[in-house]
Amino acid sequence: MLTLAKALRVSGVQSIALVGAGGKTTALFKLARELAPALVTISTHLGAWQTSRADMHLIWQAGQPMPEIPAQGITLITGSLQKESNRYSGLTPEQLEHLHQFAKFHDLPLIIEADGSRQKPLKAPAEHEPAIPQFVKLVVSVAGLSGLNQPLGEETVHRADQFEALSGIQIGENVSAADLARVLNQPEGGLKNIPTGARKVALLNQADTPELQSLGGGMAKTLLKNYDSLLVASLEQDKIHAVFEPAAGIILAAGESSRYGKPKQLLDFHGQPFVRVVAKTALAAGLAPVVVVSGANAEEVEAAVQDLDVVIVQNAEWQEGQASSIRAGLPPHPPLPSAGRVGAAIFLLADQPQVTRHVLEALKSRHAEGLFPIIAPLIADRRGNPVLFDRVTFPDLLKLSGDIGGRALFREYPVEYIPWHDEHLLFDVDNVDDYRKLLAWGVED
Repeated sequence: MLTLAKALRVSGVQSIALVGAGGKTTALFKLARELAPALVTISTHLGAWQTSRADMHLIWQAGQPMPEIPAQGITLITGSLQKESNRYSGLTPEQLEHLHQFAKFHDLPLIIEADGSRQKPLKAPAEHEPAIPQFVKLVVSVAGLSGLNQPLGEETVHRADQFEALSGIQIGENVSAADLARVLNQPEGGLKNIPTGARKVALLNQADTPELQSLGGGMAKTLLKNYDSLLVASLEQDKIHAVFEPAAGIILAAGESSRYGKPKQLLDFHGQPFVRVVAKTALAAGLAPVVVVSGANAEEVEAAVQDLDVVIVQNAEWQEGQASSIRAGLPPHPPLPSAGRVGAAIFLLADQPQVTRHVLEALKSRHAEGLFPIIAPLIADRRGNPVLFDRVTFPDLLKLSGDIGGRALFREYPVEYIPWHDEHLLFDVDNVDDYRKLLAWGVED
């Protein structure tokens, strides 16, 4: 099962802040429960009725020594109770820094709720919020999809006037998915006060119907311009529906094609070189970045794709075998903006121009459902290409050597197969007869 911690890629000890609306507190305590023992705190306010979700609640008065904190379960640390509002106050910046150092020393995750939303599904931040400490390494911006297609007003949107200014719609107009995405992408909206270098995740919660799940997934392309990943979830139902992340397409085009006798990457496929066809297919499937790894015949291979939106990487060690091209092609490729945000890589062979965008999209879609380490198409009882590798496999891919390629990892990680009914994926061009057979198939979108 895809847990919230796995979906957020919380690896090791981190300081995490949650902001926004639509289930932020639910997400905070759910994550803490999955990571327990864990520390939970606030930098603004927390309703007194919400403290029961913790195993222990400690009050730390400003100017007083830090209370003794147990390293078990979920420990909530807040300031004092404000009786007029029935809310606990947040810790001061100094207290938060001390708690951060304590958490680091004791290897405990520290999870911070950094603004309030009055339990509305949507919100826009006020001038003084969110209060995110600079030491935070992951910020989760939460929004409730139940607020979509509802009139913009205080019934569903906390600080509706600020939301109005950020979204461009008027009070009383229905809030669309595009409106919400616009607010989440604003420097004064969902991106406000996020520390430099922190990972940014958009969590679209309350996706309790197929329609809302579809609307959430439809926002992925827009939100991934500014966020490292997008989660679509129904946390009250304990369900993560999908995790959208950039997926790289890595085209292995460095070989010499010695058996064929001339560069297969440059063979004509209905008016275009093989490598160009593969690159255009990867781009059409929404892979980003698309990396072309050249080696032998580098000048000609690169010329075939130089006008496309691809990253060209020369593999000076191409004669060592396919593993060297895998190592060369894996992100990051500075200064590419999305290099550090890639969640998976799909490896494509330059001598398979018959691969369609449909199988690439299917691999991406299956990965979004479970972040599986390796995903491959299965044709009858045979594994086909291309193959997707999740970023958890990247360290092992970088250790590969020789000509064995990524299949060496099939013994190290569980493999998720997607049934596929196109035997063309099993075919590659080794000789002239193969080439003639390939041309006879025609072109598929």
